[in-house]
Amino acid sequence: MRILCIGHAAYDTTFLTDAYPIENTKNVVEQKVECGGGPACNAAYLLGCWGTDVEFIGSVGNDYQGKRIKEELDSVGVDTKNLLLRDHVSTTSSFIIANKKIGSRTILTYHPPKDPYDKEIEIVEPDLILLDGREYELSKKILEKYPNAISVIDASHTTEETITLSKMVDYIVCSHEFAEGMTHVSLKQKDKETLKECYQKMEDIFQNHIIITLEATGSLYKENDQLKIMPSISVVAVDSTGAGDLYHGGFVYGLSKKLPLEKIVRIATVAGGLAVTKVGGRNSVATKEEMRAYIDDFE
Repeated sequence: MRILCIGHAAYDTTFLTDAYPIENTKNVVEQKVECGGGPACNAAYLLGCWGTDVEFIGSVGNDYQGKRIKEELDSVGVDTKNLLLRDHVSTTSSFIIANKKIGSRTILTYHPPKDPYDKEIEIVEPDLILLDGREYELSKKILEKYPNAISVIDASHTTEETITLSKMVDYIVCSHEFAEGMTHVSLKQKDKETLKECYQKMEDIFQNHIIITLEATGSLYKENDQLKIMPSISVVAVDSTGAGDLYHGGFVYGLSKKLPLEKIVRIATVAGGLAVTKVGGRNSVATKEEMRAYIDDFE
């Protein structure tokens, strides 16, 4: 199946620490990891690593960071012919402080001003489309042009653009923050009735398939008209950067294999869970062998 990922690309620099630094102090770190990032871009990278027919569309600066991102995608077979390298624009940069003792991360991101994606493109008709809410006009245009493609959005922020796109897709795979923002239902307690209320309100708003990620608790989804939770896997977290992106990549991979929803959510859960055991978004893609330690028949 032909998969098209559209959205944000960035360049991440991660510094590993034993504790969050105190303000106005100098700190020396023993490890620094640099690699590409961005939700749809990381998902495309995973899909390339796992051998799918995948293309990424987005834009970066025609600079060192942008060229590195293209090289990374090319190295795993992602089609980058429509990755736009812009002159006189810097690639979005993120600086990440990863507290390896507790697996948390703090991100500082610089988004340089840039115009919307405006390159004339020719693409092979996709069977699957993954969006992350960025490149709004292009995403909307492609959804309208290919209505028969299965479409998924990685919904994390309740922006007008993300909400509009979420109403156009087949699957919303969203953060609990997005669900809370849309429904005004707090998911802190995660009791059965609260989860049911939140999910029902999301269905009323969007009227499509919905998966809500609940961090350590797992993922909330509905199959055969029954609300279910797919539990997270138990791992020692080192760096959670990119875990959500790779969850979405795993979800799309499962869709491309035409698997039952429960199996798809399981693949996404394992891909996202294993990601926190490694440092850096791109470096956190699990191998198929690592996936088989949790899913015997993973292909």
